Amino acid sequence: MTVEIELKFIAAPQAVAALPQWLAAWPHQHSAPQKLTNIYFETADNFLRNHDMGLRIRGFDDRYEMTIKTAGKVVAGLHQRPEYNVAIAEPQLALAQFPADIWPQDCDIAALQQALQPLFRTDFAREKWVVTYGQSEIEIGLDQGEVRAGDLSEALSEIELELLKGNTADLLALAGELAAHGGLRQGSLSKAARGYHLAQGNPPREVRPLRVLKPAAKATVEQGMIAAFELALNHWQYHEELWLRGDAQARGAVLEAVGTIRQALVIFGGLVPRKASADLRARLTELEPLLADKAAQPESLCYSAAYLQCKLALTSWLVRGAWRPFIDAKGQAKLDGSFKRFSDIMLGRSGAELKEAFSRTLNEDEYQEQLPRLTRQISALVLLSGAYPDEQTGPYIDAWRELQAALSERRQGWYEASRKQALSHAPFWLNGALR
Repeated sequence: MTVEIELKFIAAPQAVAALPQWLAAWPHQHSAPQKLTNIYFETADNFLRNHDMGLRIRGFDDRYEMTIKTAGKVVAGLHQRPEYNVAIAEPQLALAQFPADIWPQDCDIAALQQALQPLFRTDFAREKWVVTYGQSEIEIGLDQGEVRAGDLSEALSEIELELLKGNTADLLALAGELAAHGGLRQGSLSKAARGYHLAQGNPPREVRPLRVLKPAAKATVEQGMIAAFELALNHWQYHEELWLRGDAQARGAVLEAVGTIRQALVIFGGLVPRKASADLRARLTELEPLLADKAAQPESLCYSAAYLQCKLALTSWLVRGAWRPFIDAKGQAKLDGSFKRFSDIMLGRSGAELKEAFSRTLNEDEYQEQLPRLTRQISALVLLSGAYPDEQTGPYIDAWRELQAALSERRQGWYEASRKQALSHAPFWLNGALR
């Protein structure tokens, strides 16, 4: 077994052309392009997909390798997944050659192999460089080709950075240097994810609301904080794809994601000193006006250096736990405390702020002045309410979202009714009635 640690970027044509020149700045070994074919397999009932597994046969130079990837962790495009590779003589499945303990309990391997069928394939040329950077060796692969499922296809133009030896900090630092050139964006969809989507008929992806964060049972404050940022980043990544594919409404969801990152910094600001996130805040400050510009074109903005560097700043902050050097023993004890108790306290503050802002009838200008405040507190509710059942949190949050929508769309006839409806919902959190 190996555990891949890699970053994946979608590359614009100018970045592809310039990549050899960029890499010339560091010691490296270059490998000529090689044609690769990957055939992905699945059952009619999506057994592998449902267990977060992926199975492929890769062909290169008349040699074949069978690979299975099992469930792992992805943080904003940084992939860490157990991977098992077996050399095979011909492109035929031989599942019994994998370790028996990787399969779900009670899985019939022979029956599974019978049920598996080719689902989609990727055909591309891969050019590689092994770069020495800092204390690490990092493989950079340039993939150009297509993914195809039946009559449907999609172009591939990707740059992958994989850590061969060394540390993740070097991988992220090298990514940051490449990002400064522009022409790259952090892709949220792997080749396999795009192939599965094509195999389903390429159905349209839809804008979706930011879902309430559901932390792990008995999560600590630190675990809840990490989960909050990851939730916002996943929302960002998903809607970035939609925006680039022509859905203009997705820009608003990207803005919502970035605003949620800002609000998470506020929520946990009493525990994590501002100096611990200074670079991240600076990147957000640079990006936010660019996103707020309604004339912004996704093909330009999403491939810009400022856009990618902001996302990488948060990825690096999370992966390296960059706040920890700024936390003393007392602060760490607070981070090790109950996220549920912390959330109840912060929900009380959010509820009080909303009540203060909308406790009386406002005029049009006053309503519009309160819209940013309302938006911030809705993000707080989404990040802090996950310990409670949806039937309790949903009506409360939805009522404030109705007021937010009315203000955003300047539906003045709805302001008062929406305000009163939102205030009519009793707090759902512990001791909420006392606040």
